[in-house]
Amino acid sequence: MKRLFAVLLGSTLLAAPAAFGADPISVAKVYDGQLSGIEHEFVPLAEAMPADKFDFAPTAGEFKGVRTFAQQCKHVAAVLYTVSAGALEEKAPVDLGAGENGPDSIKTKDQVVKFLKDAFTYAHKATLSITSKNELDMLKSPFGDGQMARAAFAGILTWHSFDHYGQAVVYARMNGIIPPASR
Repeated sequence: MKRLFAVLLGSTLLAAPAAFGADPISVAKVYDGQLSGIEHEFVPLAEAMPADKFDFAPTAGEFKGVRTFAQQCKHVAAVLYTVSAGALEEKAPVDLGAGENGPDSIKTKDQVVKFLKDAFTYAHKATLSITSKNELDMLKSPFGDGQMARAAFAGILTWHSFDHYGQAVVYARMNGIIPPASR
């Protein structure tokens, strides 16, 4: 019942502006706004981390074998590209390398930040393509077998990026960097 209420409430909120003569809020704008939220936190964090700390990864405690800061950023970018390509039903426009950490050729801070920014740009293209008519279309999952609704792709773009943002914040703070979003 709560789920039905949330769906009905969400639909009502999206339709309400149209009933009062204002421009309706599109599904694409909702998803794209959520993506912008994480972009405006993650990219400035990547830019704030000093270049000489991009290879930092914690080693004490239960951190053995975790991604470096650069790999966290590249991983987020690679997943943004993969999921966005799936939502758009096209091939990713860049080489994503092997595995989930992006291409090995991207090494410097400037290259990593550009890869991340470009991935967010492509992800915006994907979220802005989602409409109330196609959001429930079942598409091939970008992670193997099965299918998922196009709207679920938009959710992954946001929650996955926030997951790794949290990890990247820990890395930054361990190096004396206050995340720009916390300043």
